[in-house]
Amino acid sequence: MPPVLVVHGGAGTMRRATMNPQIAASFHAGLRAVLAAGHAVLAGGGSALDAVTAAVMALEDNPLFNSGRGAVYTSAGRQEMDAAVMDGRSRAAGAVAGILGPRNPILAARAVMERSEHVLLIGEGAMAFLREQDLAWEEPAYFHTEHRWQALQTELERRRSAAADTRDDAAKHGTVGAVACDAAGNVAAATSTGGMTGKLPGRVGDCPVFGAGTWADNATCAVSCTGHGEFFIRWAAAHEIASRMRYRGEALAVAAEAVVAELEAVGGSGGLIAVDGAGNVALPFNSAGMYRGRIGADGVAWTGIYREELQAG
Repeated sequence: MPPVLVVHGGAGTMRRATMNPQIAASFHAGLRAVLAAGHAVLAGGGSALDAVTAAVMALEDNPLFNSGRGAVYTSAGRQEMDAAVMDGRSRAAGAVAGILGPRNPILAARAVMERSEHVLLIGEGAMAFLREQDLAWEEPAYFHTEHRWQALQTELERRRSAAADTRDDAAKHGTVGAVACDAAGNVAAATSTGGMTGKLPGRVGDCPVFGAGTWADNATCAVSCTGHGEFFIRWAAAHEIASRMRYRGEALAVAAEAVVAELEAVGGSGGLIAVDGAGNVALPFNSAGMYRGRIGADGVAWTGIYREELQAG
């Protein structure tokens, strides 16, 4: 089974009018670095679980993306991060929500999966548990990025003036994620996010809700979603794809496209990445764009931002 890795850096992309070639190049380079990190695991015979973990860690370390170091701010001016990981071999799963401190939230989610009897830990309880784990920690200043802070100030001013919300997707939301199929045909998914700019403190999106923003099961597929999380939760988007495959016999691409189209019909902006146990992939989205990429056994990284085909890098 040729291994394959697919990643996304969020459906919260910048409008074409504001995306100059230098900025676009930085996103493509960032995605290629992420694909390389995950591919190194798969090429060395590693598991899909380890590959998606490595890929999402690389995304969290890159301040271009809304996770880890590049996380957005709540309306109270604080960063609250969510992350989730799921292993398709056994449906083992772990997630965290509303945390700030672990350098890589995806490792915090994996600690919940591997070192606790629970699936999802939130807030102060999660932080207490994580402080007892062997994780790298950072002060709040490490996670601060000026463009995320300014995005919050702009949004708060818009709310004070009661102006219409004309922001592009990049100013509203963004999530990162990875799905993979390894040489043994096992699949896994990992997702991490700072949430929505100006979200209420305590808000939890679809990322750590299994079946909504994250899912993995060898019998069907692995999925990582990005977009307006409330819609993905209400439509159980990730699990809906798996259900269409399991009960209706739909191919991965057919099921994924149908779910994204259904979300669009009800106002749910965003997209997702998915892979099945045969290495088939799907990357549908209904938003202006989605930072995304894929890499197979040949080691060639393909990345994209808007509707055009993926480009080799």
